[in-house]
Amino acid sequence: MSRLTIQTPETAPEASKPYLEASKARNGFIPNLMGVLANAPTAVEMYIKVGEINGRTSFTLEERETVQITAATNHGCAFCVAGHTAICYKQGKLAPELVNAMRDQTPLPNPKLEALAEFTRAVIRSRGAVSPAELQAFYDAGYGEQQVLETILGVALATLCNFANSLAGTELNPELAAYRWEAKA
Repeated sequence: MSRLTIQTPETAPEASKPYLEASKARNGFIPNLMGVLANAPTAVEMYIKVGEINGRTSFTLEERETVQITAATNHGCAFCVAGHTAICYKQGKLAPELVNAMRDQTPLPNPKLEALAEFTRAVIRSRGAVSPAELQAFYDAGYGEQQVLETILGVALATLCNFANSLAGTELNPELAAYRWEAKA
């Protein structure tokens, strides 16, 4: 059971209602994450707006999801791993080998995506103070300064969701049950 209220369009603060209604129209259901964030209209607004900005980065959907799932697995957010797995399959049509490697935190079959996952983990682990070698490895994979900052943007977006879900104990929607994930001990 969630420790924070999962708001609905009927119960949410007035300023949160349009975000919930738009989420339902876009997804066919309201992810419980949205219902939790709707407790604070500015939190749900931030999630939507930063998500839209994140979608305009130079990263492909495959790269954005690499950052999101890497952050979610490192933060232990089962809800976000499930949600982003659904995006990988439904929107990205990504290969199961790639998605499973992201979820399992094992080396990705694409070396450039593996460099992105490694850099994302380094950003999280060091709170941005990556080593010169870690930064150079990211550059050597074909990324530049723009992608350094866009990785941090993706981690910031993930951190909002991951931490909100961890604090709330957000229950997984039935629509996401097929994508359930549990951290390995």
